[in-house]
Amino acid sequence: MTNNEPCRCPWLDTSKADYVKYHDEEWGVPVYDDQKLFEYLTLESAQAGLSWYTILKRRDGYRKAFANFDVDEVAQFDEEKFEALVQNKEIIRNRLKIKAAINNAQRFIEIQQEFGSFSHYMWGFVDHKTIVNEIKNAEDYPATSPESDAFCKDLKKRGFKFIGSTICYAHMQACGMINDHSLSCYKRSQIISEFDQQKA
Repeated sequence: MTNNEPCRCPWLDTSKADYVKYHDEEWGVPVYDDQKLFEYLTLESAQAGLSWYTILKRRDGYRKAFANFDVDEVAQFDEEKFEALVQNKEIIRNRLKIKAAINNAQRFIEIQQEFGSFSHYMWGFVDHKTIVNEIKNAEDYPATSPESDAFCKDLKKRGFKFIGSTICYAHMQACGMINDHSLSCYKRSQIISEFDQQKA
């Protein structure tokens, strides 16, 4: 890190410009748009067992493969489309993960119909307010929380596949339900200020 570089989260590999851009512009910023939430949830599910950067590098490929994450379109993917996705080298060609993405699109729409939006449903698990944690070191990051446990349990009950509490926690971090930027990271206070978040 050079002297004029801001301090960022300890998990971030600052040698990767695209990773830095994701951290600086997206990670932890509250998201309420359903299409973006479907994208985040699909990508987090695809990440299972892999690094996030592996998925981030394929994000454009996923956007092309999954109709720019138009949930209504993905929910209609048939067997022919599924087999084409399995052959698509621009995404992770895991049959279970791809099948789960299509299934989850269908379940996502059911939640939209019940709650008006997936966003309203999802943010309910944190009482519609961001949880602001105090992270000092890389080892302080939790993998799950009571909120991610509850979110995951309900998603599974509703038929979501390839989902777990760790995936849900990562999703909640990414879309700003949890502010896990470290105490020394410049984005932490910036997001707190911009979105009127209350510190823990």
